[in-house]
Amino acid sequence: MVGILAASPALAQGVPTPEPNGADTAFVATCALFVMLMMLPGLALFYAGMGRAKNALSILTQVFASAALICLLWAVAGYSLAFDSTGAFPAVIGGTAKLFLRGVTPDSLTGTIPEYLYIIFMMMFAAITPPIIVGAFAERIRFSAVMIFMLLWFLINYVPMAHMAWGGGWIFHLGVQDFAGGNVVHLNAGIAALVAAFMVGPRQGLGSAMMAPHNLTMTMTGGSMLWVGWLAFCGGCALAANGFAMLITINTLLGGAAGAVAWMATEWLHRGKPSTLGVVSGAIAGLVAITPACGFVHPMGAIAIGAIVSPICVWAVDHLKQRFGYDDSFDVFGVHGVGALTGGLLTSLFAAPALGGTGYAEGRDIISQMGIQIFVIGFSALVSLVTTYIALKIADLTVGLRVSQEDEQAGLDLSSHGETGYRLG
Repeated sequence: MVGILAASPALAQGVPTPEPNGADTAFVATCALFVMLMMLPGLALFYAGMGRAKNALSILTQVFASAALICLLWAVAGYSLAFDSTGAFPAVIGGTAKLFLRGVTPDSLTGTIPEYLYIIFMMMFAAITPPIIVGAFAERIRFSAVMIFMLLWFLINYVPMAHMAWGGGWIFHLGVQDFAGGNVVHLNAGIAALVAAFMVGPRQGLGSAMMAPHNLTMTMTGGSMLWVGWLAFCGGCALAANGFAMLITINTLLGGAAGAVAWMATEWLHRGKPSTLGVVSGAIAGLVAITPACGFVHPMGAIAIGAIVSPICVWAVDHLKQRFGYDDSFDVFGVHGVGALTGGLLTSLFAAPALGGTGYAEGRDIISQMGIQIFVIGFSALVSLVTTYIALKIADLTVGLRVSQEDEQAGLDLSSHGETGYRLG
């Protein structure tokens, strides 16, 4: 997040306070609102359509409630722990000076925008990341376990990872090329999804026709909202209404488009027919992969990244999952985890000036930069694995992870929430 880091209070010491800019404020505020729509209802609809009808409301509720919980936690503690620079261990976690948003006023600035707006924008990143994991354990997990897991995972995983990467921690100072959260958001959530799929276990009747998505129109609608919101998710990271923000936005758009076409072509070639779910999944894969790269590559590089990542994600969804036998309900690891890993590596390749990219930090070349990418990706994956295991284990010991077999067969809409989104009888 180059723009965010440049303007962060944690890194702005000694820099003259800039004047507020109305155009920048309007642009970032609009981006924040679109990212919220990307999450609610975008992500919720995207997942709910892929589930069975008897579980659709439970999936919607898990995403909605998780996002609401994280928004509160971000305001109370997350923002301070991620972006306050006064902590005792600034390499790994922020300080407590801004707990409960103490000291933030309508006149406070982050760069050229109000600090309150910066808090809102970063809140959207925080609030959408944990709910991505819902797609891994959907249709068989207790709602109480979801809430406990979200609270713990946010505090022990997302907050320190955000600080280390964006708030002035040690990863930021390594100079990793991850513009808008490939590691903190997508790789992090993807690895967590893989761990969750193993720990929660497979759904009953896995492999039967009943596992088919119940409403692909809902999934297409949610996926389309994700694509639109993703433009704001990445573009807003410039924290300014300028040409650089537009480069980020067009790269994001083209990465998603190339991913959609490449997934469609891969399915067409190997299965004989392109699917609706496939073309939407391809767009998401391309968007995941371009997230770390969007501020470093040329638009033609963005197309290449989207085109490369989709066949790799198809392989992960079709073959890797079957090979290891885990039930990642909506292929969060196969798209977000594998897509972020691929995108993080391709970022350094297509950042090369010869390919129209922005190049590398002074004294670095593609080999040294790739080494940094691999190291940080490996570290992020390890942190996600350990913290996800801890959070799920605590949830399991307190309330249990799985609903009963009877409740799973009846559907989580009725058994967990006492309501249904479809007409009975």
